[in-house]
Amino acid sequence: MSSKVNGTSRPAPTRLSYSVAGCSEHSNRYVAENIMVDVPTDPNSRWSGLHENPNTKQWLLLQLDSLSVIDSITFGKHHKQHPCNMKEFKVYIGPTRERMTEVLSSTLKDDAVPETFDLRHTNNAGVAFPSRFLKIVPVSAYSHSFHISVWFVSISGCADAAYVQEVKQQHEAHMETTALRHILKHLRSRRLMAPFKALTAGAGVQLEHPLVTRLYESLVADGDWAEAERVLQHAADAGLFDAFARTAPVHAAWARLRGASADGDTPRQRGGHAMCIDEAAGQIYLYGGWDGERSLDDFWMYAVADGAWRVVPQPPGAVWPGRRSCHRMVFDPKMGRIYLLGSLGVSDDELNDPVRARSSGSAEPAQRADFYVYHTRGEYAGTWELLASNTETSGGPPWIIDHQLVMDSERQVLYVGGGRINDWFSEVTKLSGLYSYDVATRVWRHLSLKGGASTSHPLARRFGHSMVLEPNERALYIFGGMQDSDHYLSDMHVYDLDTNTTTELFSNFTTVGGPDKMFAQRAIIDPDLKEIYVFCGLRRTGTSTVPRLDGEHWVYRYSKRPGTWTRTDTAPVQRDGTPSARYAHQVVYDSRTRTAYLHGGNAGRILENGTLADNVHGDDALTEHRLDDFWSMSLSRPWRDEIVRRGTFQIRCQQFREACTTTPAVQALRFLQTEVAEVADHASAEGDVLRDLLSHLLGRSAPAPDAGTPDPVAHENYQTRTEVFQRLLEFFPPDAKEPVADLVDMIDRYEEGARD
Repeated sequence: MSSKVNGTSRPAPTRLSYSVAGCSEHSNRYVAENIMVDVPTDPNSRWSGLHENPNTKQWLLLQLDSLSVIDSITFGKHHKQHPCNMKEFKVYIGPTRERMTEVLSSTLKDDAVPETFDLRHTNNAGVAFPSRFLKIVPVSAYSHSFHISVWFVSISGCADAAYVQEVKQQHEAHMETTALRHILKHLRSRRLMAPFKALTAGAGVQLEHPLVTRLYESLVADGDWAEAERVLQHAADAGLFDAFARTAPVHAAWARLRGASADGDTPRQRGGHAMCIDEAAGQIYLYGGWDGERSLDDFWMYAVADGAWRVVPQPPGAVWPGRRSCHRMVFDPKMGRIYLLGSLGVSDDELNDPVRARSSGSAEPAQRADFYVYHTRGEYAGTWELLASNTETSGGPPWIIDHQLVMDSERQVLYVGGGRINDWFSEVTKLSGLYSYDVATRVWRHLSLKGGASTSHPLARRFGHSMVLEPNERALYIFGGMQDSDHYLSDMHVYDLDTNTTTELFSNFTTVGGPDKMFAQRAIIDPDLKEIYVFCGLRRTGTSTVPRLDGEHWVYRYSKRPGTWTRTDTAPVQRDGTPSARYAHQVVYDSRTRTAYLHGGNAGRILENGTLADNVHGDDALTEHRLDDFWSMSLSRPWRDEIVRRGTFQIRCQQFREACTTTPAVQALRFLQTEVAEVADHASAEGDVLRDLLSHLLGRSAPAPDAGTPDPVAHENYQTRTEVFQRLLEFFPPDAKEPVADLVDMIDRYEEGARD
């Protein structure tokens, strides 16, 4: 790690020495000091809590030899499974026993493999803090009615005195500034502007971004509505609303695409086909697939601008990949090439009845791990080239299906991840690993993955998963899929292309608000927005072994690890409806227009309760329904103009409320029908707000003739203006606005904590 604090380079992390400063009661001879020695074969080398009741709080308090910046904690284990093994736990760190912050809540696996967990050593503002103490709070053991045991603990971080001192000083300065900002917020909220201005000038501390201050002054203090609207626009132009736009809920807007070729043709029903996109040319390519009876070898191109498909001709005698399904294609924008790899590659009879094919002793299919490239431009434009008839013999992947294929176009390297090995006559599921292919040298390399700092378990091999390339991070995001016919996955890993290390982001993303365990889903990535879009396929919920079709779509945002999952809602008005649930479909993404394109897939054999009828045979069997529909999808989100509109609507609503008490009703009504209505989204809840405002006008008390103009910052106006200001603050990033917490509430919580 090579970060700097105020110009001081950080030394590499080392193992930190510690002593046991205290613990809850222990059982028998299993004292806390045992965790300082790693002897996995000694059943006595552990700490065990005295209490078996999970509701009884137990803990271990460790004191570092010196103030340090803590990076990670490693838990050693017994050499085999043990009923006392700690399962759930929490970790706290802090500079003193009294000032401890929870930095980890996680679960250990019940095995013999040591596990390392990153520990957060920065606050919510991203400022690092040093610690002297670390507290482990065991929550549960793997077996009920057993004492919880911790076998070995190792702590890693930086204890360099100069660096730690810099961290300490920076953290203390941040805390001082934060305290002053809370005081400033309190003073302004109480309208104590004289001390507010004096403290601002004397301490040299800014409560918020200058544009936010201008918004407060124009809206709350002065009631200058036009200036408040101008400030909103300035804030948008300064990019202050961009973070809100990226994290706001999104809605999927679908459109059915029906553009046929000049002959009136479109790609027929299929699943397990492959697609890729040439974004610059606006062309989508589709090859092969399975139509329910046979593998296909047709090659199509869809011109986005023309809205039409056309068949790419197959010249007589030319190189052609042939019939195939469950393969993958990827487009290289730098060289204008399409790479194609993998195939189910069996005869149609064998696919329809594989058991009979195996028992009859049929010959092994001739098609092997062939590898093709199609040239879209240059001297060989419009032709396929066979790069290898068998990639396995040159160090590449074996004959695989349901794998993933991505392209690092800048460095001209392909990555092939996972997949099921096409050993058709084997009853055992065999899985492939991760490979790279150097285009310039035509050399394959099998990548032997290493675990990163936050995981000690290697990335499991899988098929039917998702893998996308993040070019800015130079990383692969890999998630979901299956390990065998019974084991669906809901984990997520990131693989660093430069260090050859994997880091587990989620062991189970379902438990943190993500989708269920899934297989044959499709994923695309927008690196600029730092978002991955997931189109679900088959899923399993909880411990169920019955797969279900899932038509949900998800957004995974990874700007801050481990990232967050959000289900995509459907826009209210959908002229063509939305795509039905499916799997084995294909999706490509045009990052220039931020549009996804979805084609085909398998709707499965579905019973009325939504389950796949894979156990139905004979006359009761339902024919699998493959699809030929083609869709575009764009995600609507509140970009700058929309956020400005929303803010302007709220400002004008407040202006109208005050006008109801200062102007004739006819004038106020005219303002509502013109100025307020013109910026309202009448199809949303804002339409209801307009009706409520009209009711407010009709139910008002007419001002007395000699009332004059009321104080613009009268108490009632001040309160309602402040409420509008607080709502507008939701559009601004945390570092640009006043602290969220209220000083009075913080004191109340502190005093409650002191009494506890």
